[in-house]
Amino acid sequence: MTKQVKQLDRVIIRFAGDSGDGMQLTGDRFTQETATFGNDLSTLPNFPAEIRAPAGTLPGVSSFQVHFADHDILTPGDSPDVLVAMNPAALKANLGDIKPGASVIVDSHDFTTRNLNRAGYAENPLETDALDEYAVHAFDLTDMTVEAVKEFGLSRKDAGRAKNMFALGLLSWMYGRPTEPTITFLERRFAKAPDIRDANVTAFKAGWNFGETTEAFVVQYEIKPAPMESGTYRNITGNLALAYGLVAGSTQSGLPLFLGSYPITPASDILHELSKHKRFGVTTFQAEDEIAGVGAALGAAFGGALGVTTTSGPGIALKSETIGLGVMMELPLLVVDVQRGGPSTGLPTKTEQADLLQAMFGRNGEAPIPIVAPRSPADCFDAAVEATRIAVTYRTPVMLLSDGYLANGSEPWRIPETDDLPMIDPQFATEPNHTGAKGQEEFWPYLRDEDTLARPWAVPGTPGLEHRIGGLEKGDGHGNISYDPANHDLMVRTRQAKVERIADTIPPLEVDDPSGEADVLVLGWGSTYGPIGAAVRQVRKTGLHVAQAHLRHLNPFPKDLGDVLKRYDAVMVPEMNLGQLSMLLRARYLVDVVGYNHVRGLPLRAAELADAITDLVEATTSTGDPLGDADTAEKEAAR
Repeated sequence: MTKQVKQLDRVIIRFAGDSGDGMQLTGDRFTQETATFGNDLSTLPNFPAEIRAPAGTLPGVSSFQVHFADHDILTPGDSPDVLVAMNPAALKANLGDIKPGASVIVDSHDFTTRNLNRAGYAENPLETDALDEYAVHAFDLTDMTVEAVKEFGLSRKDAGRAKNMFALGLLSWMYGRPTEPTITFLERRFAKAPDIRDANVTAFKAGWNFGETTEAFVVQYEIKPAPMESGTYRNITGNLALAYGLVAGSTQSGLPLFLGSYPITPASDILHELSKHKRFGVTTFQAEDEIAGVGAALGAAFGGALGVTTTSGPGIALKSETIGLGVMMELPLLVVDVQRGGPSTGLPTKTEQADLLQAMFGRNGEAPIPIVAPRSPADCFDAAVEATRIAVTYRTPVMLLSDGYLANGSEPWRIPETDDLPMIDPQFATEPNHTGAKGQEEFWPYLRDEDTLARPWAVPGTPGLEHRIGGLEKGDGHGNISYDPANHDLMVRTRQAKVERIADTIPPLEVDDPSGEADVLVLGWGSTYGPIGAAVRQVRKTGLHVAQAHLRHLNPFPKDLGDVLKRYDAVMVPEMNLGQLSMLLRARYLVDVVGYNHVRGLPLRAAELADAITDLVEATTSTGDPLGDADTAEKEAAR
């Protein structure tokens, strides 16, 4: 049967099922096929915090969403065009996210009375008009899978577990995905279990053949590759990119990398990945707790290594005292916070960006540290290299704020050339730097570089550079313990000034304002970059003017940020918190920013944000400057 091929420019697919149905693997394999094909893509894995929630229940539903296109995209998408639901709970948990007309592919096998009751259905939605507004395709995927793999002699339960590969094969046929990557993956993954290997490969091929031969699908879809800058690409998650960025920072600085870490969702993958790279001089230490992890990392920094610790928000709370010690000792230390829903244990597998104020102020005393935030999964690589540069150059702990969405999401990444990466010179102290009262050569550990205000970094054991270090206040220059009030005031101000000096090496803020006629600026940080960018595109398509800017450096801010804010009549700041960056901007620049805040454990929805931006643009245009005539004059002068 010859089938019609329909061209599409983009598609959003969500695979959903029970935690044991392999939806993360299915979504990941479809993503890898899509990356191989050359589409631009963005993904959103979503899974329960429990190791194994009750089967067939709403809390146990796991999903994986992939958005792929023939053009540049920024988000995993708001509403799926296709929902693959493996049981009633998966259908009910995700049905509210799809629009009328969307395709729903259902494994009808598990729509039993027991499973329907578990999911909260009074009657089978496949047998009522409840799904009439969708294009529903209900098949017994489980039985078809069992029949396809019966030659391998597996139990019915084990055979049925391959239904996710049947579904993957079907969707791979529907959207013209290459099959070789998945077959190769399955052959390698299950090489030691030939029956399981062959069953999964056979189920995958059976799903493809079912799509090819069934009359239920008369259309196959084609999404052409996206144009991209020439280079070598791979699909990459944020945690993997961040791990590679840390290795690159270590290589470019010539420092051995030491990771002291305690496993915590969603940061653990960084520890897992770095443990594979001993050949690059990486040492990983899985500590007994968060405090031990950061303590070991700070000790490694004292010893001349690139000290790194990884965690999420609750771990930052435990590490705060040692981070403060790093501020006092003025040693380079990278603190990676992969933010998750809080407070306390909160939503461990969901995303949030509510640790900004903790990163800014979550230590006792005046303990300022630089803060860097990546904007996308691939950007985690560059952010890690930048955080390394700042930490090594300015002798300070640096907080790198990623989040769960970036950590687990993926996108194409153009692998950089090593020659294009910045060189980072640790400039270790090698000789005395002060002449004493009696003319003898001495080493003073708190004499500072005139440009950076960084103190010298002397590796223990270097002859003639013995010095005292610790958590008590240091005397300016000589570094001996000092309780002098004036000295403490000087050192506090100097440590703050050192962080502020970093702004001298931060490039001007990039503002995307194509027409130059925008009165409204949308300013974001971290993973809101994608939803903001997608929303701004939607607003501009309606003919409205709006500007966009995104902050990578949150402490210190770019030096021109204040001037940028003054150019616009209104500034909107979307965040996955209750307004933390908004609070900092109001305090620093006296700007009455408009907050857009959702704390749902999920990325912001671009369509909803576009509506909010549209309302603000129209209100600003119709009323003039919301802040008053005096501010209008100031803004016109700034333009």
